[in-house]
Amino acid sequence: MTATSFDLWAPLVLAALVAAAVTPLSIFIAPKLGAMDVPKDKRRVHNKPMPRFGGIAIFAGIMVGLAVFAQGRPHVDAIMVGCTLTYILGAIDDVKGMKPIIKFAGQVVCASVVFAMGLRIQFITNWFGTGHMNLGIAACYILTVIWLVAITNAVNLVDGLDGLAAGISAISALSIAYVSYIHGWYFPTTCMMVLAGACVGFLPYNFHPAKTFMGDGGSQLLGFALAALSILGTVKSATLFVVVIPALVLGLPIFDTLMAIIRRTLRHQSIGTADKEHLHHRILRAGFGQRRAVLLMYSLSGIMGITAILYSRGLIIECLGLAFVAALILGVIMTDTGTNKVSLKGYRILKELPDTPVAKAGEAAPDAKADEPANEPADTAADIKE
Repeated sequence: MTATSFDLWAPLVLAALVAAAVTPLSIFIAPKLGAMDVPKDKRRVHNKPMPRFGGIAIFAGIMVGLAVFAQGRPHVDAIMVGCTLTYILGAIDDVKGMKPIIKFAGQVVCASVVFAMGLRIQFITNWFGTGHMNLGIAACYILTVIWLVAITNAVNLVDGLDGLAAGISAISALSIAYVSYIHGWYFPTTCMMVLAGACVGFLPYNFHPAKTFMGDGGSQLLGFALAALSILGTVKSATLFVVVIPALVLGLPIFDTLMAIIRRTLRHQSIGTADKEHLHHRILRAGFGQRRAVLLMYSLSGIMGITAILYSRGLIIECLGLAFVAALILGVIMTDTGTNKVSLKGYRILKELPDTPVAKAGEAAPDAKADEPANEPADTAADIKE
């Protein structure tokens, strides 16, 4: 069986159109529900209240796309139920607020429901021999729940700048879709294209300057959907899909999450404590504006996506080379202190006659050339904007 262009792109287009159509509605109803993100602390990078109910548009795009193009296929019902529960959990947090421990417990419940419905990691590659190692029911449950909850929180934590989580999720989904396609596994390809389409449809409203945020409902949904849909690949290759490929593609949010856990543990803080030390915060302190910071992180995610594709084709040397490049860039970001600031000052150069003495500081020197332009506009710091 081969996939036509329609099979590949129709799921993305449909999900994008649905998400794009629902997003304005989410902006309208957000204030009525109290789902507004008010900047109350220095951790936030926006300076005015913003709607944070855009996750419902992503949810609608995913649900419609899966219902049209994947309904009736194995485990799709489990994925749709899990995504629905995860979105509801995040939406409640957006409207009412929720303690981190309660949110975490809810995520475990969502993952457990998916496991009970049959979507689970049942085997892994046998590293000490050939074939697969079947897991016992307890190990199967623990590994499945850890995977789903970990990726859900990784994407949730990276949602700190306009368009960041949606863009990284789209890049990740497209990368996994391409790996599925080149190996002839078209069902996971379709599902990942649906997820990418929902992100693409929402992104025009979320990219800087954002008109709306996706909120926890959207970010947790994207993480859960990426993790759950990647498990579909275990039918073909346990290691390739469930461990290596998603881990490489989602390397940036996974790394950011691990660093946050280590950082807060060393400071004797709860791992749920919010701070301003994430990768996107460091990039902002290095002097980049929101757009350039997001584009830089898109680039890193793209590098990791290509690395995953190369790995899936057995090009290990090329894979290691790209991973090394990404590690170098991450090293620069992580070691930047954010204290080195460049001050740019402009000076107005005035045309003076050769015999006119300099009366005031800041005017041109007496030996200024007569053919130099007069009243040259100053390049002040105000002219250099993000």
